[in-house]
Amino acid sequence: MPREIITIQTGQCGNQIGAQFWQQLCQEHGISADGMLEDFATSGNDRKDVFFYQADDDHYIPRSILVDLEPRVISNIMDSQYGNLYNPENIYLSNDGSGAGNNWASGYAQGERICEDIMEMLDREADNSDSLEGFNLLHSIAGGTGSGLGSFLLERLSDRYPKKLLQTYSVFPNNDDSSDVVVQPYNSLLTMKRLAKNADCVMVLDNAALTRIVADRMHIQNPDIVHTNQLVSTVLSASTTTLRYPSYMNNDLASMIAPLIPVPKCHFISTAYTPFTSNTSTKVVRKTTVLDVMRRLLQSKNRLVSTNPSKSSCYISILNIIQGDVEPTEVHKSLLRIRERRIA
Repeated sequence: MPREIITIQTGQCGNQIGAQFWQQLCQEHGISADGMLEDFATSGNDRKDVFFYQADDDHYIPRSILVDLEPRVISNIMDSQYGNLYNPENIYLSNDGSGAGNNWASGYAQGERICEDIMEMLDREADNSDSLEGFNLLHSIAGGTGSGLGSFLLERLSDRYPKKLLQTYSVFPNNDDSSDVVVQPYNSLLTMKRLAKNADCVMVLDNAALTRIVADRMHIQNPDIVHTNQLVSTVLSASTTTLRYPSYMNNDLASMIAPLIPVPKCHFISTAYTPFTSNTSTKVVRKTTVLDVMRRLLQSKNRLVSTNPSKSSCYISILNIIQGDVEPTEVHKSLLRIRERRIA
């Protein structure tokens, strides 16, 4: 039985990443832009029910809640090619449409006002699930809606669903560049407290690292937010692969998170990905080995977090999700080689 996951997209960043994420899942599962299953995808053994459910007319609808305090981003999503994919009842836009003004306190205070409407959507989606496992929150910690309203939703979700897993994909600000948002450090700090206290697992995504990877690894001259969102959506889909395509282990969220988080407070997880490709890039990785993939995943240049590990740094735990036809013996041999060379 699939363990369903409900995705909550808050603010500009969360909704833009979410839109790319659902496009990626549709392409992987053979679901068209209007939610109908393509002919070639009818005989697969994938678990579409983890992130989608079927409506009465058999088209697939994402288990997602779209929330924003200003209408621009969600309006763009609804006017896009995949606009008919979403359930209109699961979209919340603030009546005044003024947004949170990049202010954590404004987003949090508006959360108090609109809480009942959003929780009603979440309760309806939860009741529509056979075996709900948890929630995914997509947001940024630097703005107003993603940080303030996202913090409020984290607190309410942990109170209302104490036995369900709360996983977030949190985009951290770029500290290398000066921001026009003066209160960005305060927004980040206040959100971090809620992430530490209320979330079960936080996937850290760093804007500085994302921009660097798009420019250096994907060889895109002038990277913009579309390229970084595509990169994040690729990592999102890759990290949920074992949930959607069942194998002999890590078939649910709990079994993935448990080995990565030794103690509850150490639940901030860094992500890495390889090989990087883009739609515009002409360079293609022709052949690679398991050892090559595992070695690259340990390199800081492939990590979606800006870190400066020293020789005394060490990993508490690592989970590699390798896609493709791979023999377990190759993985064990590669792991021994990595230990011998002391790469990790």
